[in-house]
Amino acid sequence: MNRRSFLRYAAAGAAAAGGVANAAPQATTKSADRPDILFVMTDQQRFDTIRALGNADIYTPNLDRLVRRGVTFTRAYSTCPVCVPSRYTIRTGCFEPRTALWENMLANPAPGQAPAMEDRCGPYLAKVMKNAGYRTFGIGKFHAQPWNEDLGFETCLHSEEMYSEESRGQDAYAAWIAKEHPYYDFIEGLMGERTEMYYMPQMSPTPAECGVEWWAANRAIECVNQEDARPYFGFVSFVGPHPPLAPPIPFNRMYDPDRMPNPVCGDLATDHMDEQIPWMNHAIWAEDINNPWARVLKARYYGEITYIDYCLGRLLDAVEARGRAHNTLICFFSDHGDHLGDHHAWQKESFFEQACHIPFLLSWPTRVPADMRRETLVCLADLFGIATTAAGISDLRDGIDVLASLQSETAPREHLIGFHGQPGTAGSTIMVRRDRWKYIFIANGGREQLFDLEKDPGELVNLAATTPDLVKQMREIAVKACGQPGAESGLDGGQLRSFPYQPRERKRFYQFDGSRGVSGFPAKPEDVLQQWEPSAPRAPHLRRSTM
Repeated sequence: MNRRSFLRYAAAGAAAAGGVANAAPQATTKSADRPDILFVMTDQQRFDTIRALGNADIYTPNLDRLVRRGVTFTRAYSTCPVCVPSRYTIRTGCFEPRTALWENMLANPAPGQAPAMEDRCGPYLAKVMKNAGYRTFGIGKFHAQPWNEDLGFETCLHSEEMYSEESRGQDAYAAWIAKEHPYYDFIEGLMGERTEMYYMPQMSPTPAECGVEWWAANRAIECVNQEDARPYFGFVSFVGPHPPLAPPIPFNRMYDPDRMPNPVCGDLATDHMDEQIPWMNHAIWAEDINNPWARVLKARYYGEITYIDYCLGRLLDAVEARGRAHNTLICFFSDHGDHLGDHHAWQKESFFEQACHIPFLLSWPTRVPADMRRETLVCLADLFGIATTAAGISDLRDGIDVLASLQSETAPREHLIGFHGQPGTAGSTIMVRRDRWKYIFIANGGREQLFDLEKDPGELVNLAATTPDLVKQMREIAVKACGQPGAESGLDGGQLRSFPYQPRERKRFYQFDGSRGVSGFPAKPEDVLQQWEPSAPRAPHLRRSTM
């Protein structure tokens, strides 16, 4: 999408019956009628970062374009607001008790559950779509464990944010940099510096045309334009706006920090009732960020989102130019959000709205109304059913039939359950989202929160102590949710298991480039120089790559 087009668009303004199906369902829709399907995902993008949905401070003409193209689900959630569990929910269509993923690391499945993910949950989405006759491609960040796990895509091009000793050479984006732009290959953090720089405002170490989002859009455009009689299922996973917050020129200077709002914070005892928040703040050197610094970071965060929006616009142009745009289903979403200083918090991994409430845009011109808002409770597990139902092989797994809900052909969810941290441990939290209410149970200390999101959208007033009857109702829903394989350890005598409050030991996260043999800071500064030799000067090539 060129600059003129960019400005023009800105001016224009419950588990399926029968459980997991291990055999591929049979298509019920003729091949010629089946839509192309494009899933576009960002990482760590909050729900309130789209101009067309009410944020006048941000510039998102192409996300606005998607809003106008279809339906916006205003109550969409990540049920485990952190990268790895969210991504496995997307590719399996299953909630945490079945994936056995409660945080950013693999966990042992519950007794009686199959040890392998696909044996527990069924084949991954890309495999199901491929077996149904779709050509499939996946591009970007997958955060699989192991990183190169077979996810089922015919074409799978990785751009993971961190590298191990063996993965950098196999990462498609890093390999492209090394081949096409070798003068940038010395950069350890191609997407910005991490560790103590995680929440420091930065500028991309590469120009926009060499950035990972630009690269991903170009690869996706190539895949969309591939000559093939089959419809496509494409999954494009942008790395941003996940920190480091390092937008390229000129996106790094689009937003004046003094025009950004300050974080919205409540009483510290409420904001930090979940020990995960202060623990994470310390882990990423973010425990003392003040308001001016927070405004600078939000300006860079918005710059990242507008850069992604620009790249998304080029991809949308390619979809529209192909001639099948009317029968192309596009779903845009994020894996979770970012506190960005709200609630005295940074990063994610809580059930405050900033971390778990996500953008969720669905469009399909031949089937879905345009420019509509819906309050149906939806979540990442529903994406599996959206893709398979559109393909004529409906397989809902733990999700609901979102497409049918748009026609009032199925009952909406009454409530949604979220888990973070292994049930039965002090690090466990459980969310119940129902109607206007949100209930959060924190096992560490047996603490409870209840928020009225209609009257208190900022979640500043904890009503748990003053509405005991409602708290009891919501707690009973949480107890019932734990009464299933995989979550039963969260119960103790028919009640939610709790532990005496204990602060967690603080530690720092070190996120250096493992492919260069760097694992942390040295014991003595001079140790860094022991194995280092200055590189010979290299003049950058002046030619432009065709990319």
